[in-house]
Amino acid sequence: MVFWEGYLSDEAMGTFAPIVLYWLYAGIYQLLPPLDQYRLHTRKEEEEKNSVSLSVVIRGVLLQQLVQATVAQALFMLTSRTSSSGITVQPSILVQLMQIVVAMLVMDTWQYFVHRYMHQNKFLYRHIHSQHHRLVVPYAIGALYNHPLEGLLLDTFGGALSFLVSGMTARTAVIFFCFAVTKTVDDHCGLWLPGNIFHLFFQNNTAYHDVHHQLQGAKYNYSQPFFPIWDKILGTHMPYHLVKRPEGGFEARPVKD
Repeated sequence: MVFWEGYLSDEAMGTFAPIVLYWLYAGIYQLLPPLDQYRLHTRKEEEEKNSVSLSVVIRGVLLQQLVQATVAQALFMLTSRTSSSGITVQPSILVQLMQIVVAMLVMDTWQYFVHRYMHQNKFLYRHIHSQHHRLVVPYAIGALYNHPLEGLLLDTFGGALSFLVSGMTARTAVIFFCFAVTKTVDDHCGLWLPGNIFHLFFQNNTAYHDVHHQLQGAKYNYSQPFFPIWDKILGTHMPYHLVKRPEGGFEARPVKD
């Protein structure tokens, strides 16, 4: 039994809950006071280094989410497992947890290799992936600011593949995709807040991904959104020291191995 049962189908929740959650969570970060003592970059750096306006970023994210919702609805329709009585049998909690772990590993693998190739292929980087890197100083609302083709290949197809390989139901997918989108927003929030649960449990976090957005780290730390496994296996892992800036806030300072 879930709180939306009787009001929305699992398929509708799996499609729209991650989108709503994206704007709620990113909106909270957007509405926070400046919090200069926790920023990984100063506000001046954000104004000077980012080459795209907030309004353009918002339109880009909405376009990606429109495509994402369309693909999700089609995917759920094609993989529906309802019985003749119209009920989908849900696996045990343990099986669902295992499916979520499998989906995390599949998504990480897909995104690492596609992301890395988009950096290595000069044409793809110049015409597609460089759009995301217009945000040299990342912020939460810009987490899914991508070229439409990248959004389709990296995020939408990656999510679909994770869903299919793991064998999860639409109900489990609600949990997985909501968790994935929350983690992605947090990785781009640009703040090192005390007690942030993602910073406590994941090495691949806000500071880790911030290094990738900087010039010296652009060919490193491709892993997203969960674990740095592939970076460590394939030699693209760049560690960092989190250093306090004299004027306030932090800097994720890369350390060459």
